[in-house]
Amino acid sequence: MPRTLVLGIGNTLLSDEGLGVHLLEYLRERHPDLPGVTWLDGGTLSFTLAPLIEEHENLIVLDAAQLNKAPGSISLLTGDEMDTFVGHGKRSVHEVGLVDLLTIAQLQERLPQRRALLGIQPAAFGWGEQPGKAVMQAIPEASAQVMALIQRWTDEQD
Repeated sequence: MPRTLVLGIGNTLLSDEGLGVHLLEYLRERHPDLPGVTWLDGGTLSFTLAPLIEEHENLIVLDAAQLNKAPGSISLLTGDEMDTFVGHGKRSVHEVGLVDLLTIAQLQERLPQRRALLGIQPAAFGWGEQPGKAVMQAIPEASAQVMALIQRWTDEQD
């Protein structure tokens, strides 16, 4: 069974900025014992996450992303598309840390073969423990896209 790390990142004290962690919690509550899946709250990222990324064949990152679309818009970027998006900077709130983590895994020749970024366009980053309405309304659809991707990757690897 392929091992998939679902990594939610963000600061939950800054409204929409914490949506990766809120989406992770939404998924974890509905699928707590999904075989082969590790749900991880990565907070605002740290180099300590590199070994965890390297231990998995698949990686899905959940984060606020500057998509230049309406608040609550969802984009699922996979493989090279994710690498290009993250590598161009100024799009994901955490892209510098995420680029660093992916580079460490790549240098160790342990970059997950299948990787994806599910990004949701934020509206605001003000103080607040919950995302705004547009982002909250996107969470069920974003969750469905994550689950469909996990299923597709599992089917491909069986």
